[in-house]
Amino acid sequence: MEKLFSIGQAAKKAGITAEALRHYDRIGLVHPHRIDPWTGYRYYSEADIVRLHAVCALRCMDISLEEIKSVLALDDVDKILLFLKQAEQSAEEKISQWQEVKKRVQRAKRYYENKAAERPQKEGAFIQELPQRVILLSDRLTIPAVDNLWDYHRHFYEQLGEKKKKDFSFADIAGIYEAEEQPRLFAICTRYSEADGLLVLPAGKYLCADCAEKQRESVLDKLCAQAKDRYSASPAFTVSLIMLSGILQWDYQIQVPLDADGALQK
Repeated sequence: MEKLFSIGQAAKKAGITAEALRHYDRIGLVHPHRIDPWTGYRYYSEADIVRLHAVCALRCMDISLEEIKSVLALDDVDKILLFLKQAEQSAEEKISQWQEVKKRVQRAKRYYENKAAERPQKEGAFIQELPQRVILLSDRLTIPAVDNLWDYHRHFYEQLGEKKKKDFSFADIAGIYEAEEQPRLFAICTRYSEADGLLVLPAGKYLCADCAEKQRESVLDKLCAQAKDRYSASPAFTVSLIMLSGILQWDYQIQVPLDADGALQK
């Protein structure tokens, strides 16, 4: 005797609601195998469950119910195979897109996990000893913006090209490198090889200050003046590290070298 499933059981197996099953019946997409004439209860066969799984899979690819109905009604194996191949290709594209979305979310999550453990923003200028850092300058981006900051890794990998990008990896932090009044967005390299745009930020003492985005220019000018007047330094470059403060907001930590002549070509 063929095994039948109640509407609740069928809905659970297909991962949809009982109301969705009633709707599919009304529009002629998936009819129940049997309806009890006395109670009106719907019962679905195993073949119906398979059909429901196919409908759900196709719906996940944004295919309309009307189009799904027409495909399921086809009596031409070649046409069905062609449609399924196209659906499979569409699924692969969506998987690739969502994998990229997942990477971006993970990158943002790591950043905020690190940020949660950081010290609170300091008031006023302070000196800190920083290690040597290798950075890659952007070939076209000068300042961060919403449309480039959240995917800045991709920008730098595209800049490197297919042959070079496998040699590189970047920290989850970006910044603005400025020399001779020419700002350039940069990424900090954690792995690298020879490439155009590589610079070495020397280790040493830096005069620093935390500030909001709107204050960056004024704070930068004040730090450079203070470095010259109080520490007799003539910084050849400055660094503005981008410190994310919200999903679409960021602050800066300005860093002005006190004992370095300039960044070095790598």
